[in-house]
Amino acid sequence: MLTELPEYPWDAMAPYVAKAKAHPGGAIDLSIGSPVDPTPAVIRDALAKATDSHAYPTTMGTPALREAIVEWFARRRGVTGLGVENVLPTIGSKEFVAWLPFMLRLGPGDVVVHPTAAYPTYDIGTRMAEATPFPSDDPAEWPKNTKLVWLNSPGNPDGRVLDKAQLKARVERARELGAYIVGDECYAELGWAGRWEYEPIPSLLDPDVTGGDLTGILTAYSLSKQSNLAGYRAAFVAGDAQLIAQLTNIRKHAGMMQPGPVQAAMVAALADDAHVAAQKELYRARRDLLIPALNSAGYRLDHSEAGLYLWVTEGVDAWASIDKLAGLGIIAGPGVFYGDFYPQHVRLSLTETDERIAEAARRLMSV
Repeated sequence: MLTELPEYPWDAMAPYVAKAKAHPGGAIDLSIGSPVDPTPAVIRDALAKATDSHAYPTTMGTPALREAIVEWFARRRGVTGLGVENVLPTIGSKEFVAWLPFMLRLGPGDVVVHPTAAYPTYDIGTRMAEATPFPSDDPAEWPKNTKLVWLNSPGNPDGRVLDKAQLKARVERARELGAYIVGDECYAELGWAGRWEYEPIPSLLDPDVTGGDLTGILTAYSLSKQSNLAGYRAAFVAGDAQLIAQLTNIRKHAGMMQPGPVQAAMVAALADDAHVAAQKELYRARRDLLIPALNSAGYRLDHSEAGLYLWVTEGVDAWASIDKLAGLGIIAGPGVFYGDFYPQHVRLSLTETDERIAEAARRLMSV
């Protein structure tokens, strides 16, 4: 039985959105993080060439797509040793996050761990399966009845990165508990600060983390941010071949198939690193404008060493900050949407045009 779910949290933003839209210069939406830049031509061309898609697509993905995912993991994430049996396309990553506890047959009495600053769908997916969510960043706290652990590195909303030693410790603890462990890694190409400006952000599937054993381990990845494909719903999961086979069988029965043209577009996206590097530089320039402007307006940046967001606080209730920003015509997201641990933080995305980001910085500097 599907349990009753809470109201969609973003509906609570309606009065602040209205206030921002009333600003004489219009609203600047830095809340959701929906890409605004064009989908690269190399991807659109591949999609166009694949529009004669008269047959049903396969749930497991075309051989070309699965091979492209395997090659991408080796080239971009340092994850070697995968085969096509280790990967599976998904219809965006949110549906995978939401349905995974159910697909793993979790239920009452089972605990699902997720970060304290967390994408809300970890909690919602847990509740949909009638399991118990447990926010924690400390493996020593994870209870004995933990059945699934979600990691998110780089994190949404806080941009925190787990290094290989931290990932390995979490894998070891999950194995002690007999729990599955899954990494949500869709911001891994967007490293900004400290060592992550120069070093690749590690994957949960890295052999140094897993010891070469993928049992019980998966990662989810999305092309929405690095390739501006949010509208394509282009994502995939990789890891334990037995788990991939189990999920594939369920998804076949449920008709969860990624459209054929999207699969062709993903092959092109995964093979082309140039557009990813170019997109990252767009986000870097926007980030470099917003951070000093936020500091000038009294906000402190916390973590945010990677990812698509800035996690900031001015030391007051988040809703007061949201209201203050709305008065400047800027729409952000309150920290309370990401759990109960950060009532004074707000999240701002880098997904607005260069012109609107510059205007947001100007408004913040005028405070």
